[in-house]
Parts: sequence; C-alpha cells; structure tokens
Amino acid sequence: MMVLTVRKLNIIVFFRHLFAMILSLAAAAAMSSGSSLNSSSPLDPFDSSTSWSLGEDPSNSSSEPVARTLTPDLRPSNTAIAVQEVSPWDIALCVTGTLISCENALVIAVLFYTPTLRAPMFVLIGSLAAADLLAGLGLILNFVFTYLVDGSVEFVTLLSVGLLISAFSASVLNILAITVDRYLSLYNALTYHTERTVTFTYVMVALIWASSLALGLLPALGWNCLGDEPACSVCRPVTKVNAVALAVAFLLVFALMMQLYLQICKIAFRHAQQIAVQHQFVAISTTKGVSTLSAILCAFGACWLPFAMYSIVADSSYPVVYTYATVLPATCCSVINPVIYAFRNPDIQKSLWLACCGCVPSNLSLRPRTSSDV
Repeated sequence: MMVLTVRKLNIIVFFRHLFAMILSLAAAAAMSSGSSLNSSSPLDPFDSSTSWSLGEDPSNSSSEPVARTLTPDLRPSNTAIAVQEVSPWDIALCVTGTLISCENALVIAVLFYTPTLRAPMFVLIGSLAAADLLAGLGLILNFVFTYLVDGSVEFVTLLSVGLLISAFSASVLNILAITVDRYLSLYNALTYHTERTVTFTYVMVALIWASSLALGLLPALGWNCLGDEPACSVCRPVTKVNAVALAVAFLLVFALMMQLYLQICKIAFRHAQQIAVQHQFVAISTTKGVSTLSAILCAFGACWLPFAMYSIVADSSYPVVYTYATVLPATCCSVINPVIYAFRNPDIQKSLWLACCGCVPSNLSLRPRTSSDV
C-alpha cells in the first residue's frame, strides 16, 4: 500500500514538472511572438485602429468558459498607393521615339564629321534629321513625364506638347523645303548652282525653325485648354481651334507638295523628250524617278493624313484609342525620312561604309549627285 502511494506521488510530481515545462515553453513562445508583432505591427486591445472578431467584450471577466478566441482583423487599410498601369500605346510610341532618335543621330553624325557634305542639299537633310531627332526625344520625354514625373504639373505638360509641336512642324516644313529645292534645281537647272548659295539655305532653315518654335510656344503663351477641358482637342492641352488650324496648315503643305512633285514630273518628261540621243536611258531614269516620287508622296500622306483629318473632326470626348491609332503612323514618318532623304544618298552611303568598315562597296554609285536626284 505504501509502495502504491509513493508511485502515485511520483507520477503526480512528474506530471507537475511536465505541466510546468509546457507552461514555460508556451510562455517563452508567446513572449517571442509578441516581440515580433510589436516590432512589425503592434496589437493593442485598447487601440481604436485594431478590430476584434470576438462578439463579446474582451474585458469580460466572466468565469464561464469561452470557446472563441480573440483574433485581430489584420486586413490592410485603404491607404495603399495605386500604381499607374502602363499603356501599350505609350510603350509603342516610346520605342518609336528611340528608333527615330538613333537613326537621325547617325545621320547628323555623318554630316557633321564629313567635311565634303556641306552643299545646300545636305544642309536641308541635316535640318530634317535634327527636327526628327527632337521629335524622337520628345516622344521619349513624353513617356517619362507621363509615368515617372507628376504629369499634373502644368509646366511639364506644356513643355512636352510644345517640344512635340515644334519638332514635327519643323520636320514637315523641312520636307517641304527639300521639295522646293528639288523643283528649283530642275526649273532653273542652268542658274541653280550660282543662285543657290549656302547662306540662302541657312536663312531658309532659320525661318523654318523660327516658325516651328513659334508654333510650339503657343500652348505656353495661353493657347491651351488647361482651364477649359471641354475645349481640348484630341491632343491635350492643345485647344480644338489650334488643332484644326495646324491640321489645315498641314493639308495646305501637302497640297503644295503634290503640285511641286507634279511639276517635277512634267519637267523630267520634257527633258526626256528633248534629249533624243539618250532617249532610252533618260526614259528609264525618268520612270524610276517618277515611281520614287510617288512612293515618297504616298508614304508622307499615309503617315500624316489620318491624324490631320481626325484632328479636324474629333475632340477630347472621342475614345483615346483613336488618337493613338492615328498618332503612331504620323510618328513613323520620322522613321522613314532618314531612309528616303539620307541613307539613299550615295555620298552619305560612302561615308557610312567608310566609318563602319573602312571600305566602299564596288557596286556603290559614286557619280555626282544633284539636288534634283530623288
């Protein structure tokens, strides 16, 4: 009987020690978890910001067993910062701007580091490349201002749209100047090289850039719709009136280019008929030139006409996807310009080959090239 009592006491002592050990481990775990919670997100039962899922008062001191546990509601508050979603159209415009910048920077570098490329024709090509380069940089900056800088600042908005208007206006006007130069080189073929000086070309380029800069400053000078959203055009903050005026001016430039190219074709065919000895050669050359002129005019119209017509009929209430769908082809014109007006030129091709590999291909034509060549 005594042995059983001692064994029973030993068992009780063992369970006491076991229970105490469990309590100590639980207390240590609770203290460690409590310290981690306090370091990250402290929970205070008396804190008004902490909600509890227990239906009863936590201070209830009833002796009745409670099966429910106190569980704090850790749902995040509504103070999270919303991340702006990047539009695929803006990405496409940024990529296009990068391609434009690289192409035209290459053209400017070749013209700058080649002393022989200083004729009036190359001055106009360099001015066109500079305009397209600024247009590409403007597209990149527009993406940066939209997603990386606070676009609600008026200065940022006006700077972005002013740069784009100036660059694309200079690009269109330089293309018109190149067309006029080609027409004059055929119309006054005998006196062209004596009348056409580099100084006159620089004056014309200066007038082009002054006009483009004036157009780009119009939004900053008050011709904007920042204070009157219903008056906005498809390109905020340009007003509807300004957008229509720019579109009509572009249509007039395009009509003038068509007229000049038609006159160039007539003069070329007239020269082909007058030179009977080289009739076959000139006929082939004239046909190729006419097809090239048609391709240039069609590419220019296909890029810019959709956006110009849409700017006339649409306003800010139209879906923005239509604006992107017409603006993107217009920017692609600056991608095509270096190919049409620079990379097809044998002199520029020669400089590129010499810069890249130090040699010139044998099949590259090195005949003298005039402004009338397309």
